[in-house]
Amino acid sequence: MRHALLFSVFVIASCGLAYELVAGALSSYLLGDSVTQFSTVIGTYLFAMGVGSWLSKFVTRDLVGTFIRIELMVGLLGGFSAIGLFVAFVWLPAPFRLLLYLAVFGVGVLVGLEIPLVMRILKRELAFKDLVSQVLTFDYLGALAVSILFPLLLAPQLGMVRTALLFGLLNVAVALWAVRLFRDQLPARRWLLAQSWTVFAALAGGFAGAGQLNSLAETHLYADEIVHAESSSYQRIVVTRWRDDLRLFLNNNLQFSSHDEYRYHEALVHPGLAALPGARRVLVLGGGDGLAVREILKYPQIESVTLVDLDPAMTRLFSTSPPLVALNRGALSDRRVVVVNADALQWLEDSREHFDFIVIDFPDPANFALGKLYSTAFYRLLERRLSANGLLVVQSTSPFYARRAYWCVVTTLEEAGLKTAPYHALVPSFGEWGYIIAGRRDFAPVAVDAERTRFLTPATMADLFRFPADMARVAVEPNRLNNQVLVRYFEEDWRRVVR
Repeated sequence: MRHALLFSVFVIASCGLAYELVAGALSSYLLGDSVTQFSTVIGTYLFAMGVGSWLSKFVTRDLVGTFIRIELMVGLLGGFSAIGLFVAFVWLPAPFRLLLYLAVFGVGVLVGLEIPLVMRILKRELAFKDLVSQVLTFDYLGALAVSILFPLLLAPQLGMVRTALLFGLLNVAVALWAVRLFRDQLPARRWLLAQSWTVFAALAGGFAGAGQLNSLAETHLYADEIVHAESSSYQRIVVTRWRDDLRLFLNNNLQFSSHDEYRYHEALVHPGLAALPGARRVLVLGGGDGLAVREILKYPQIESVTLVDLDPAMTRLFSTSPPLVALNRGALSDRRVVVVNADALQWLEDSREHFDFIVIDFPDPANFALGKLYSTAFYRLLERRLSANGLLVVQSTSPFYARRAYWCVVTTLEEAGLKTAPYHALVPSFGEWGYIIAGRRDFAPVAVDAERTRFLTPATMADLFRFPADMARVAVEPNRLNNQVLVRYFEEDWRRVVR
């Protein structure tokens, strides 16, 4: 009995942490700012566990029966937490944050009740010092196991909804095992057994129908037909279609519309590359959709393009999906292109190659994980990878909607020792969008070859580098790894826009 109860501690610790990770990841997907979401979710969860532990002292009778009922409640609430929160985000957006923290608090209280009850059940079997050490050992081992499995296996293979339901089933399995183990001590054994199997059936049905439930919720979240949806180890990838317009969303944020993405990618690539007639080797960081690579390959002198993107799911999708391959014109399968799935910062630290042109096409700096890729340290690494006369270009959010954030990127590049040429272009799906060309020398715009572009012309190139008064430069701090001021600028700027 003792070993079985200790193993149950391992299982319920795994379940409790899994629900916490699901809530943190899901709120990051839906609300952005992963640091804030995980910090507040973890804080709420730990506080709730403390409340649960305190409440356990009021359980004075029927310890085993109470433990079983708690397992069923935490399995039900935690198991359906992901789909419940997702549905709430779609249909009840206003109170979503309140519902999120209520769900986290409820699960935390129940999990906080579990361990003290198990310890009180086990005290007949173990001395106090052995009881505490063994229970806490299995508790921490369970947390370790799920913290490793969650990012490597559970989230990418099962997704958030099925992961939560799976651990709900494990909680119910512990309840069923406890009913069997303590069958002679449970006066309401049959009733508990019926409750356990009912909850198990509900969770199993939810697990089997998770795909349909998720699709139903996402259908209402996105205005257009969803043609592809998957959760990778790093993000939620959704592609929608309306007539001939394909749209890519990452973590619910629009990345491009096929109706006007050519404006964004022409502005990203051509002003810099047109000024480098001798360019042969190009590096693209981010841009796993291959659309920037498509524009680069329009220059016949280019001999090699190295694309470094963190998420293999992105590069695989845009290498194999016929409509997406048609959009990037098979760029990722071109013989001159090498695709590397790696963290850009780590890859740059390990690389010894040099490039004539570097394109940085990361998502906006909405969190600290992305903010590090806009830091002085990162740009100094980039500078080392530039050839003698090379240039780099950075997509840099909107100088109109996120003015301080945009000029913070400019200031950061200059702090890293690079000379900058800021510019902007109108992309209807996004509004005015900003870019920065940087290098060791001053940059002067040159005419682009109009046969390679649909948007840019020699006559309009100079206008890209002129800023009206409402987008003119403002004084800001550079973004360093130890302060990540850019993330704060970005959040505050965009918060004013979406009010």
